[in-house]
Amino acid sequence: MMIGWVVGFVDGEGCFSINFIKQPDRKEKHRIRRGYKTGFQVAHEFAVTQGESSLDCLKKLKKFFNVGGLYVNKRYDNHKENLYRYCVRRREELNKIIIPFFKKYPLKTAKKKDYKLFSRCMGEINKGNHLTKKGLIKIVELSESMNQKRSRESIIRILRNQTSNPPMAER
Repeated sequence: MMIGWVVGFVDGEGCFSINFIKQPDRKEKHRIRRGYKTGFQVAHEFAVTQGESSLDCLKKLKKFFNVGGLYVNKRYDNHKENLYRYCVRRREELNKIIIPFFKKYPLKTAKKKDYKLFSRCMGEINKGNHLTKKGLIKIVELSESMNQKRSRESIIRILRNQTSNPPMAER
């Protein structure tokens, strides 16, 4: 019963995402802090978001998986309650717990496609391919069609040195 609830809850409210954070070399007071070789850090996350009135559901999810954390997003707008997120970001926890669970107990909705793309991206990251321009481009291309995201063509152009603002030279 609990497994069906988890799959259904994540099918309706969950999100698998791969994001890219610009991390070039940067000047500090007394040194140059080395950034990522490609100029980008890859961030990976499994998350489920709910309003405060449904916080118990997120607590059950956290207890079920026994990894990740709960975070509050305080609301200061016209909404009546804060939002809470159950997030798993640690690569080891994603690889050993979250990905195998949804491989064994597949999602039923269109979110299944996002999970499969997320899993493929994590496979590329596990091989260290996110540390090369070619590998990072492949991960960007895979993640482009996840969660109805807009095109990341600009990241691909930067990585291929086709803009006036290329990333740092290979080290």
